[in-house]
Amino acid sequence: MRNLVLAATLAAVAAAGQNPPTMFPPVRGTRALVGAANNFEVEAGWRMILDGGNAVDAGVASVFAASVTELSRFGIGGEMPVIIRMANQGPVVICGVGHAPALATVDYYSHRAAEPWELTAPLSPIPSEGIRAAITPGAFDALLVALEKYGVKSFAEVTRPAVELATSGFPMPEEFGHMLVGYQRILGLWPISQHFFYPDGKPTAVGDLFREPDYARTLTELAAVEKKAKGNRVKKLEAVRNAFYRGPIAQRIAAFSEQNGGLIRYNDLASFHAAVEEPVTGTYRGYLIVKPGFWTQGPVMIEALNILERYDLKALGHNSPAYLHTVVEAVKLAFADRDAYYGDPDFSKIPAATLLSKDYAAQRSALIDPRHASLESRPGAAPDLHPPAMPAGAASGIVNDTTSVDVVDGEGNAFAATPSGAWLPSVIAGQTGIPLSTRLQSFVLTPGHANLLQPGKRPRVTLSPTLVMKDGQIAFIMSTPGGDNQDQALLQVLLNIIDFGMMPQEAVEAPRFQSDHMYSSFGGHEFSAGRLSLESRIAPETADALRSLGHRVTVSGPWGNSSAPVVIQVHGGVLNGAADIRRARYVFGR
Repeated sequence: MRNLVLAATLAAVAAAGQNPPTMFPPVRGTRALVGAANNFEVEAGWRMILDGGNAVDAGVASVFAASVTELSRFGIGGEMPVIIRMANQGPVVICGVGHAPALATVDYYSHRAAEPWELTAPLSPIPSEGIRAAITPGAFDALLVALEKYGVKSFAEVTRPAVELATSGFPMPEEFGHMLVGYQRILGLWPISQHFFYPDGKPTAVGDLFREPDYARTLTELAAVEKKAKGNRVKKLEAVRNAFYRGPIAQRIAAFSEQNGGLIRYNDLASFHAAVEEPVTGTYRGYLIVKPGFWTQGPVMIEALNILERYDLKALGHNSPAYLHTVVEAVKLAFADRDAYYGDPDFSKIPAATLLSKDYAAQRSALIDPRHASLESRPGAAPDLHPPAMPAGAASGIVNDTTSVDVVDGEGNAFAATPSGAWLPSVIAGQTGIPLSTRLQSFVLTPGHANLLQPGKRPRVTLSPTLVMKDGQIAFIMSTPGGDNQDQALLQVLLNIIDFGMMPQEAVEAPRFQSDHMYSSFGGHEFSAGRLSLESRIAPETADALRSLGHRVTVSGPWGNSSAPVVIQVHGGVLNGAADIRRARYVFGR
């Protein structure tokens, strides 16, 4: 009855030519909008705008603030792809994903012993928690590259809000606080982490102040290096980079790793540098879709859109059984290619031209049966496509994925990022206050696979910010947490805006599906054939219709989708922001 009343209300609103009400109010401006996970992160970015910085300065400051206030999802020892588009320039991608240490080999993990917290058998190929799952920190250098090449502020300026938060403290957020309660046992295995997260011997209560003095000290030390360094702004930022990756910070991280059974060594850190790359692009109904490359799952969106462009989705009806079936089946096909062919292009030949072509999408779309859901992983086959077998998989471990930071300023500059990794329960690298990532778990041990573990290689990550352009100008940017669900959620939001004409906040809040019909990017890389979750705001009869087609449907809560996008749309000089309430996103500007 409630769904019928809601549907009738929304129909009446639509008939009156009005936008339906939203849970979070639309936020609009002309100077700049900053979107992130909480008010602390957004305020850090907004301070940069008020102080003469641009979208990149604001984005960098927001990410540093997130590395303090959102350790449940991201720490500065983690990883981060960034899409940057400066006014009147083409977009670029910065790859802030670290590398596998030199000691991280297939042989090492093929013969590893169980970790103390691993109670299930068989073991995941690579542990999903702990110091032996760490890659080199990548996010820090990505932030420095962004600041150096596209920002105008100093390191000290963009980190000042983060230092203040870490020194004076911030009220403990609900999610962070609840995770600290749940992870006391596992964090107790690492005394330094235990002291960092439980300074009084117990979890900080939600709403009480939490401080991170060790991390504040590290950021302050790095700012002092910048101040002391000779030369111009670029030279000073290079001194900060050297202090982190080749100087005292690197030495402390490497020493802690070696003394505590980790694989990271000094040379792993000294050899890392975040790369600036050309993005992967595609088109959809006249829009240019800009994504990070095949070292992420980003091209999945382009593959799915190439398939869906062949359908009149609006005629199918938003979230109708036919619409959801078509989109879900397209997503399955795109993710099957991800699972078979994606990996670090520096180490593996990726059949990118084939995977992203419209002709290939035509072949793939022919596999969608309107009367039956597929229950197999079906990667494409072509002369340059030879899918390797994937492992059967074991149960995944803990995955506390990702946050998002998006900024657009009035000059037409944009910053879209998905900072991730080093999430709870994280190992803190000694007295640095820097949590280490566990992204090694995203590699596979399958011989011949593009994502096969190899020293010096980037794991194929789920992280996937998005830039959409129209006629050479920014149309909107968006990013989200959500692991394997990121590009599914962003795809649905994009379709809501482009095909169904929704405003950004309406598009973000609309009910969504989540398919698990893929090999997980985490833990044991298990495959979940046909599993499909629908939010309960989707009509029950729609769920029944999808079950009759063979989808293995479960129904979550009304806001149960695991992703939570931020969107900033640009139209006619007005910035239109949206923040998903599912995981308390936040957007502000003027």
